[in-house]
Amino acid sequence: MLARVALAAIIAAAPVAHSRVVSADPIDSTPHVLDGIVNAIAVVGRTVVVGGAFTEVSDAARRTVLHRDNLFAFDLPTGRILPDFAPSVAGPVYGLAAGERGTVYVGGEFHGVNNQRSRALAKVSLSDGSLVPGFAPRITGGAVTALARQGGKLYVGGDFIGPREALARLDATTGAPDPGFDITPGEPLTSKVKIYALAVSRDRLAVDGTFTTLGGHSRPQVGLIDISGPTARVAPWRTEAYARRCASAFPSYVRGLDFAPDGSYFAVVTTGGARGGMCDTAARFETYAKGARIRPTWVNSTGGDSLYSVAVTGAAVYVGGHQRWLDNPQGRDSAGPGAVSRPGIGAIHPRTGKALSWNPTRERGIGVKAFSAHAGGLLVGSDTTSLGREYHARIGMFPLA
Repeated sequence: MLARVALAAIIAAAPVAHSRVVSADPIDSTPHVLDGIVNAIAVVGRTVVVGGAFTEVSDAARRTVLHRDNLFAFDLPTGRILPDFAPSVAGPVYGLAAGERGTVYVGGEFHGVNNQRSRALAKVSLSDGSLVPGFAPRITGGAVTALARQGGKLYVGGDFIGPREALARLDATTGAPDPGFDITPGEPLTSKVKIYALAVSRDRLAVDGTFTTLGGHSRPQVGLIDISGPTARVAPWRTEAYARRCASAFPSYVRGLDFAPDGSYFAVVTTGGARGGMCDTAARFETYAKGARIRPTWVNSTGGDSLYSVAVTGAAVYVGGHQRWLDNPQGRDSAGPGAVSRPGIGAIHPRTGKALSWNPTRERGIGVKAFSAHAGGLLVGSDTTSLGREYHARIGMFPLA
């Protein structure tokens, strides 16, 4: 077990490329979330912000228990829980994004923060947990499930209906909708359009959800948007990989995606049931491919278990869910020929698509709902208490050093 790594190595900003796979031994200084589930993690400078549906957290030694309403923060180098950051968030948190000057954007299914009206999306100060004045996004009709900030722009996804339906680009300071972004996801596979995940690179926004069209163009469950200019437009990238149906309980089944650090490719993970095809898989796609039937560069199948989260570092494609195996294309809720055991968490080679030897294991539960790769390692959020064969309740970190 690792107590901590060097301060200079783990003070983090935006995600960066890793030259190697992280250690399989989690550091010992991370705090614990004692109930519920962690859905989102953001790193703001040297501070880790954790969101989900929970009420209690404790220090790493489990000597002090603190009440926290669905959101808390700790110092990354030491694991010390920030005592003055204890905002009361009246509902679950699903998405987080680092803000500027010691702030964080918080998205979820809540109606207020600190007994002040703030529906589904808020900007909060890390110094004292207060709402940042002047940010008024006016989200209506649903929840915010995914966030990504790029400079002065904040990308927001969910199942809301205002200021736009399910997907919007907002001014990061005021929360006002950007008139240069009017792409609407449509023709959903469910009763309501919902964005599950989004990721941003230098000039592309990747989105997934229940939609089958983006801006009127056929894009079954996954699409890319060109954000290189002042007016966003749907990129000439389309795949039919997710047009095929999975189990009836999963009318839509794409759940997570992430760009490589250089933006040249991205990875997608799914649920769906033991049906073969792209159900319960991780896959790599090339960002700048063009065409109507783009095929994945590789596919790695769990053989019947859901994947919910993915983080791409260049050295590895980390996947998390409640899977039992990877390299299991012939499995049907079973271990087929060549399957390797990777309970709850695993790493895939970015070029070959085969499972790497990294196998820390975790208690499977519902699954990993949040990754955050940063300069010092990989943060993991879930609903269970065993990570890397140690007690790490719902939050843990694998160091790079």
